[in-house]
Amino acid sequence: MTTKILAVDDSRTMRAMIQTALTDAGFDVDLAEDGIDGLDKLGDSDPDLVITDINMPRLDGFGMIEGVRERPECASLPILVLTTESGEELKQRARTAGATGWIVKPFDAEKLVAVINRLVV
Repeated sequence: MTTKILAVDDSRTMRAMIQTALTDAGFDVDLAEDGIDGLDKLGDSDPDLVITDINMPRLDGFGMIEGVRERPECASLPILVLTTESGEELKQRARTAGATGWIVKPFDAEKLVAVINRLVV
């Protein structure tokens, strides 16, 4: 069975890079362009893991994480933050909201795949 990932990022370039890296690694990838789009697609996508940026228009990554965690069926869904931000305060805020992990951009495709494989086993 293929691992399904919902990747949420407002940058078209970043979405393409994530999709290429994860599709090449054998994952099934759905894309969303911000937190509102991500929450809209969450039910239909039924992902095994969510990747979200923090800085996005309409609904940021913190709102996305909180929105995922509000759904009882998503209580244990791994959420990986992939962002240019690296501040400890932001990491703590993401953990408090329910994020599982944090990776700083630019990302290394092999490391991203390794983290995903650890989280979805």
